[in-house]
Amino acid sequence: MFELERISIGAVPAALDKAERYRLLNEPLLAESICLDVLEVDPENQQALVTLILALSDQFLHSAPSELAKARDLLKRLTDEYERTYFAGILAERRATALLEQGGGRRGAVAYNLYCEAMDFYKKARALAPSGVDDPILRWNTCARLIKKFPHVRPAPDDPAEHMLE
Repeated sequence: MFELERISIGAVPAALDKAERYRLLNEPLLAESICLDVLEVDPENQQALVTLILALSDQFLHSAPSELAKARDLLKRLTDEYERTYFAGILAERRATALLEQGGGRRGAVAYNLYCEAMDFYKKARALAPSGVDDPILRWNTCARLIKKFPHVRPAPDDPAEHMLE
């Protein structure tokens, strides 16, 4: 139908700046599109991969659960182990938060499991973090506070993870 046009390799830095700006303006679809354009000409661009992962996670509230799998697949392309681990935590945390915002059903138990998964990733990322980078601690604390704040964010009654609340 339409053939996409390619950007020049020289346009990549400015395009990445625009993608980040669109994310901050709550325009994740535009950021996603720009990142895909960048990755078309520079397939291993780490900044584009991270921004794309974040842009996809920005859409979790209104997207299908398959978007989480799509974003997780992108993690495999990150070359830095700390970033792979840290952003895996971000994805789990943001999916949990999106579920809570959607409300209803067993979402509290699923969100609990996702927050615990995120916290596990943050704990691993903390061990890999460069000196002076405490982002995994900040995110771990946020997940812990959210679990404490919302009484419906608990494991299912038959879930072995229930002991984690003690």
